[in-house]
Amino acid sequence: MNTPPSPSGAEHIDGSSIGLGALVPLTRPGWVEAGRHLLAGLDLAVREVNEAGGIDGRPLELVVRDTAADPERAAAAVDELAGLGVAAVAGEYHSVVARAAAARAGALGVPFLCSSAVLDALTEEPTEWVARLAPAQSRGWRIYADFLLGAGRRRIALATQPSVYWASGTRVLRDHLASHGGSVLELDTNALTPEALCDALVEHEATALLLLVGHPEPAVPIVRAVRGDRRLAKILIGAPAGQPEFAEWASALGEDGAGIPFLRYLPERLGPLGERVGKELRERLGEAPSFVAFEGWDTVAVLAEVLRSHGTDRAAIAASWPRVVVEGTRGPIRFSRTPGISVWQWAWTPIQVVDRDPGEPDRFRVLHVG
Repeated sequence: MNTPPSPSGAEHIDGSSIGLGALVPLTRPGWVEAGRHLLAGLDLAVREVNEAGGIDGRPLELVVRDTAADPERAAAAVDELAGLGVAAVAGEYHSVVARAAAARAGALGVPFLCSSAVLDALTEEPTEWVARLAPAQSRGWRIYADFLLGAGRRRIALATQPSVYWASGTRVLRDHLASHGGSVLELDTNALTPEALCDALVEHEATALLLLVGHPEPAVPIVRAVRGDRRLAKILIGAPAGQPEFAEWASALGEDGAGIPFLRYLPERLGPLGERVGKELRERLGEAPSFVAFEGWDTVAVLAEVLRSHGTDRAAIAASWPRVVVEGTRGPIRFSRTPGISVWQWAWTPIQVVDRDPGEPDRFRVLHVG
């Protein structure tokens, strides 16, 4: 099995190559499995570009920096990568971390293509320097709320932790559900034990519990407590942020981790390109690739096309976002300005609500398509 590269310690970029900075969570408290999948996609695409002759004969060089889910570390990495001479910076999974990276990239005049973070306010002010492949949180989480309503779940409880990302998701859910006759109850997991949380769910007659918390703590203990409470046998547990996507979730929870719907950014069926890339990613990862791995591959596909068409000048790269037309693994990629979103956005990212089949936890079921 091929494995992704370790973070590069390069102090400079050879003038014969074109450097791309990659921000990836590879150590705790970052979501390491998500980082591994993201890096696998980035690295596979770079290798394919280079095997096809590179960019006008120059190879791409991926310069990887581990963010460890730390915004300050990510901002410092952008500074370092800019000093190394990269043409652009790409990647990141955690929204709060990506926001810090985007702010620093904009301040330095370095193009940043965000692969996987969804926070609407990725930058405080509109910027020409940043584009994003992942769908905005407001779009994906409204689709998730529509799924809940369609399933007859209107009394929604949220297990939450303090975070800009979770607070943003809470607002999206509360506003959308309220406009359709639903209600939202917030339960602070820093103040409640899993057992006390179960008592609150019973008291408020919640029909669904959404996990707006970190993984594995406290998500795993909460799921175990709810699954083990007979009073809550009919409650739906959901995880819009996508925690059940990864094998680590299934390993930690087994059968208890099945039947928990989450958001996944894949089409109902992959086309020929997606099938080919998916096969390569599976071989490299030793397991089924997540949507995050496809986001990584698509990120490099976009940047490679931009570099071929517009060269390595950073300002020219940033100015090219509205003219990008690239066939990605999940469909044609184009960027546009979306109301309420401060960066160039791929507006038509496919969105599904899926879960792990309780009868076969390694298989995913598509429950709703946005």
